[in-house]
Amino acid sequence: PAPGPPAAGPNPHVLHRPPPLSSASSTLTPPLILAPPRPRPPPPHTMSYPSTREEDIKMMLACSTHQGTKNCDVLMEPYVFKTRNDGVNIINLQKTWEKIQLAARIIAAVENPADVYAVSARIYGQRAVYKFGHYTRCQAVAGRWTPGQLTNQICQRYGEPRLLILTDPRTDAQPIMEASYVNIPTIAFCNTDSPLRFVDVAIPCNNKSKESIALLWYLLSREVLYLRGQIPRGAPWDIMVDLFFYREPEEVEKADDASALPAASSAVADAPAIAAMGGMDAGDVAPDVAAADWGAAPEAAAGWDAAAAPAAEVDW
Repeated sequence: PAPGPPAAGPNPHVLHRPPPLSSASSTLTPPLILAPPRPRPPPPHTMSYPSTREEDIKMMLACSTHQGTKNCDVLMEPYVFKTRNDGVNIINLQKTWEKIQLAARIIAAVENPADVYAVSARIYGQRAVYKFGHYTRCQAVAGRWTPGQLTNQICQRYGEPRLLILTDPRTDAQPIMEASYVNIPTIAFCNTDSPLRFVDVAIPCNNKSKESIALLWYLLSREVLYLRGQIPRGAPWDIMVDLFFYREPEEVEKADDASALPAASSAVADAPAIAAMGGMDAGDVAPDVAAADWGAAPEAAAGWDAAAAPAAEVDW
């Protein structure tokens, strides 16, 4: 059968405007009341700064924590403030300080402090690692990392930590690789040219200077103690940052010699006073020794002055 005429109705291809409102209906419509604007939430990167922030940044500037390298990894570009004319990248210290606060909160969240490993294969960070482990009761692993320490159960130093803190991702590449095998989160002090593979929390800083490394471990340990409640937030820490600095063996020997010289000189200067307090001089102390003639031949002992008897001849 032939198709019939199309059904009557609105054409979908034609725009139909709504009928205008009458004056009667418009008068009955309630007026539109605008709500007051809501306050904007703060940006996600802002945080409440403690009173020690200014002093901490001044110490970072004094220890050259902001000086990076001429090379810059693509993942470290957000932490670079600017590049100098000589090509050296300058690190943003505000992000460095905020990352220290974040890392301290992660460390303080671990129930057992012994489950946190502080690792430093570089010699500049070994003393700082030991001090960090002493004050925060964490495990300090300084020097060469034993391969298989996190993966091989028959290893003598095998352990199962919950968190790993590294001084340099490039030097401490072995513990980072093993931590990725066993799903252990890692915190690392990273320079502008440091690789960020398998690093969960990167603290941008200068990890090539011994003063900068010591200061960062000092600030991290102090913040952990603040969060644990062992130190009041407003009170300063009685431990100085100098204890975290690496010291050359020659400097230690010079300091020991310098401390030994005043003791020896004071002993020589006090010798006449000690003799005067006893009321005796060198002759009274040892008269026999003082009057002895050391150039004379030794005297024969009693009973041995007689001539020795000749040996008896044996008749074979």
